[in-house]
Amino acid sequence: MAISRRGILIGSLVGGGLAIGYALRPRHYEPPLAAGEGETGFDAWLSIGRDGIVTVAVPQLEMGQGIGTLIAQIVAVELGADWRQVAIEPAPPSPLYINLPLASRWAELWMPLFPRVASVGSPITRHWAEDGVFTVTADGTSLAAYEYPVRLAAASARSLLVQAAADRWDVDAGACDTQGGFVVHGKQRLPFGTLAAEAAGFDPPGNPPLRKDPAKEVQVSALRFPRLDLPSKVDGSHRFAGDVRLPDMVFAAIRHGPIGETELASYDRKRAAGLPGVIEFVRGKRWFAAVADTWWAAERALAEIAPNFIAKKRADSGRIETALDEALRKGEATTLLERGDPSTLKRKFSLALRYDVAPALHATLETASATARFAEGRLELWVASQAPEAARRAAAAAVGISPRDCVLYPMPAGGSFDRRLEHDHAIEAAVIAKAVGRPVQLTWSRWQEAVAGPPRTPVTAVLAARTDAANAVVGWKARLALPASAHEFGRRLFDGMGTRAAIKASAGESDTLAMEGAIPPYRVANMVVEHAPATIDLPTGRMRGNAHGYTAFFNESFVDELAHHTHQEPLSFRIAMLGHDARLVHCLQRVAQQAEWGGGVEASGQGVACHVIGDGRIAVVATARRDADGVRVDRIDAVADIGRIVNVDIARQQIEGGLVFGIGLALGSSTGYADGLPTTARLAELSLPLLADCPEIRVTFIDSDAPSADPGELGVAVAAPALSNALFSATGLRFRKLPLLSEEI
Repeated sequence: MAISRRGILIGSLVGGGLAIGYALRPRHYEPPLAAGEGETGFDAWLSIGRDGIVTVAVPQLEMGQGIGTLIAQIVAVELGADWRQVAIEPAPPSPLYINLPLASRWAELWMPLFPRVASVGSPITRHWAEDGVFTVTADGTSLAAYEYPVRLAAASARSLLVQAAADRWDVDAGACDTQGGFVVHGKQRLPFGTLAAEAAGFDPPGNPPLRKDPAKEVQVSALRFPRLDLPSKVDGSHRFAGDVRLPDMVFAAIRHGPIGETELASYDRKRAAGLPGVIEFVRGKRWFAAVADTWWAAERALAEIAPNFIAKKRADSGRIETALDEALRKGEATTLLERGDPSTLKRKFSLALRYDVAPALHATLETASATARFAEGRLELWVASQAPEAARRAAAAAVGISPRDCVLYPMPAGGSFDRRLEHDHAIEAAVIAKAVGRPVQLTWSRWQEAVAGPPRTPVTAVLAARTDAANAVVGWKARLALPASAHEFGRRLFDGMGTRAAIKASAGESDTLAMEGAIPPYRVANMVVEHAPATIDLPTGRMRGNAHGYTAFFNESFVDELAHHTHQEPLSFRIAMLGHDARLVHCLQRVAQQAEWGGGVEASGQGVACHVIGDGRIAVVATARRDADGVRVDRIDAVADIGRIVNVDIARQQIEGGLVFGIGLALGSSTGYADGLPTTARLAELSLPLLADCPEIRVTFIDSDAPSADPGELGVAVAAPALSNALFSATGLRFRKLPLLSEEI
């Protein structure tokens, strides 16, 4: 990875005595949320009103994954609150809410010189995260980042409430407890709302005692915490970024140039003369926007004007495939893993197969939308962002003001799948608002979302294996050709680079984040995994499942083909190579029993796949068939081991949602590119699963005391290989390209 000035500065701190001063620098931050009228604030995480309502701050983007409910549940259980009196409030970016696990995981993006020193507990990591107000929502790290600080805050508030009640009753605080929104002592009860203001006057404990593991208590008692966001989403009152309305607000539509080295060349605004409602036109270097009193009027004006763009090196599927193929066959590769004797993997292989993955679109239900108001040198933004501080700083820079003069109001997202890690629309909304001098709401059309939203990277891979006389796998080699997609994304997020600059700066780099999951969970004596960097003319970004979405497809398709090549039953073939991972073996055995696994024999329509992401494990059996209407997935059985589970309902929703999203990636969601434009863009053309297409899904969790692992990406990773293996069982045909069946077209 090319070294940025930021990387050099941090690297010098790691290598020299300045690190001590940097690490010990005193920090003090004001609470980011002020208590409202009739409320008392406790720490940065919660407030209690006179009416007993407990309001919990949520610093992570709610994009359907249920993080607001999860954080609020942790507070409610630790505090002893009544769930019916718990509310949530999105928290603005603040150093008090930094996501240390994610900062450590992404260390190679922000500290490429010394990523290994950026552990979760490293002072360097903490101070970098505080300086950058790193509250990013990604990679399923929310629980790991916030469960403990949230429990501490709730335990501290509980202790203060107990002290206040004990003082009133003149009893020992140790004899009191909290339950259902009351402090209790025998038959005596006082509600939180009555005690809150008084409790805030006591000194908080330095090390408040925590309850026993609340996750276990919740599961044992079979309590359920209904999601706090569902009622408003059902009745339509839930407000997304596109629902913001401000006085004197106008609406903007936009056109982006073709994908490539693009510049706006010309436009004829006279062609929109006479159209009702049109107010102004604003041009950027690579985009052109119309502003009107309705969004549709602005969109119609753009359709009439049809701005002309000049673009060199336009994205083209043929050139992308050629670049991947050349990198695969002749490119210089970086070895990510070398186990055993690599010389044995230069001999003849028993089986070698090629797999391909096409670019995939996020296809969020809500397209990019942002509202901006610029007045008297200050900017206000209403936007859904997984990286709100980066969005705030980028928008402020775009209109020439200090970040101190920019306020971002976090909004929920109507789906994201990592799409809202990008913030181009926030920058554009800010620039347009400054140009027209009125509040502006910018909304991208579905077509613009496909044109300007970086897709998941295309990948080409060859997997090869050697087997011995007993048909055991003794050698495994994987070579993946793809751009340094994660590094490219990191340069946009952390260095503020444009898409073309990020592509150029990342060219030829080895990217371990873009290769996650490429090392299979199987124990093979001799193994080599390589990344052959490819440079393509297509900006690429992150997507739910990320690298695991294609590496699991490669590994689990290939191991299935190995099993059939050696005439072995696919499930037992996997288990034989997993003697070191009892948890994954347990998942496979349980799912085989649950799905009534028949061995994946011909015409059974059953396919198995398993995968590991961090501390989480999953095994899946899919039952599918092919008919005149295409592929039909009848049933998916899944068994997951995600350690201790805080909310079993949300965990199940995440597995189920991931499996359905994975089906969409397996059967569609992709596009080609011609002359710099996507060849597929409308939702109806993406072969996404409809409600009627969703199979019966049965999810079982393994009881485990292991650390909590995120369930959100596991289902995405295993859906495609399980489905591919099921189609082989049903049809006898192997599909080695995502989306499946695309190689028949």
